Amino acid sequence: MKIIYPICCGVDVHKRTIVATIATTDKNNITSYSAKSFFTLNKDLYAFRDWLLENNCHHVCMESTGKYWIPIFNILEDHVHVILTHPKYVRAIKGQKTDKKDSKWIADLFKHDMVRASFIPPREVRSWRELARYRVKLVYMKSSEKNRYQNCLTVSNVGLANVLSDPFGKTATGIMQHLLSSEVFNEDTCRLLIKKSARKKADTIIESIRGCSIESDQRFKMNATMSHMEFLDDMIVRTEAELFVRMQPHYHFVKHLSMIPGISQLSAALILAEIGLDMSVFESSSHLTSWAGLTPANNESAVKKKSVRVSKAGQFIKPLLVQCALAATMDKKETYFAVKYQRIKKRRGHKKAIIAIARMLLVCIYHMIQTGECFNPSDYEEFQNPVPKQQVLTEQAAIEFLREKGYDVSSLGKAM
Repeated sequence: MKIIYPICCGVDVHKRTIVATIATTDKNNITSYSAKSFFTLNKDLYAFRDWLLENNCHHVCMESTGKYWIPIFNILEDHVHVILTHPKYVRAIKGQKTDKKDSKWIADLFKHDMVRASFIPPREVRSWRELARYRVKLVYMKSSEKNRYQNCLTVSNVGLANVLSDPFGKTATGIMQHLLSSEVFNEDTCRLLIKKSARKKADTIIESIRGCSIESDQRFKMNATMSHMEFLDDMIVRTEAELFVRMQPHYHFVKHLSMIPGISQLSAALILAEIGLDMSVFESSSHLTSWAGLTPANNESAVKKKSVRVSKAGQFIKPLLVQCALAATMDKKETYFAVKYQRIKKRRGHKKAIIAIARMLLVCIYHMIQTGECFNPSDYEEFQNPVPKQQVLTEQAAIEFLREKGYDVSSLGKAM
């Protein structure tokens, strides 16, 4: 095998220490190794960087272990070429595994360029990604608090969730604030709190809360969860504002991608925070969709496909694209993706159809960023204004049509 990097380094990363091995290959293809261990304190990481430069090593490969690789990457980024790889691609042979052997094995694979590199966006895009993913965590926390709140309603014999479509709407929130602030149930006050859209079922709403018993522990939990949800709402808004402020120099990309049906400006910003602005890091749109976990994983043996499930990649961007796909299929103004979804759903079902639409969205995003073109697929006009199918006349209907036009069809009738 051809040696691509004559001088390179493999790094085995841990929480407190790192083990690095520099592989130096001479003109006779004989490789010598130099291994050294460092602590993960900043002064030791700077010593690691100086050790690499002293040995004229400008290519480093390390496995991604949690968040422990990030401090090392921050110090090496501006001085050497750093490759990050998934541990499954550099796993050593079982029974022959030590930290020093791991770093040597990584160096051996890397010098032959046999390591698949993980995508590490530029520093600016990484800051967007941190904010975008923090927002996702805040949304998850808010969902958890909503579930706790609804559990308290169930325990307290409050059936608003069974009557109202949104237990956190204006009507439900107003009634619950009244019940939590007063221990005495007042039917007239509750009726005044019912908004216009829910007045048709006012009697059912009153019956759902009549006889409820909110104990002190549940009252405390509901007040605490409501306060926490208000705080989380404020944090989500602040995080989104900070994200848009940081993306202001590239805001035209956000507006450009929001032309796609189902993608709002917030969704476009979150997608750009994950994939970045440089599409040259991906070989093709297929590479990008595979990286996002929207294509089936290859699992075939003896000409038999064992599984066609999508891979587990893209834990942040995949749910976002699925949400955008659902919005695109329900858009009544732009029916392009809705028509495609219905066609695929008939053959493959809802879940696979939504994943297919999410993949189409990401392919559109890839080409729009790469070329700067607007959203205009080659078959867009065909789906927006479908040509009506020509009606095929039966033989009898054709004969009747010719008879009405004054043609002699006696011979045709005998032939039939």
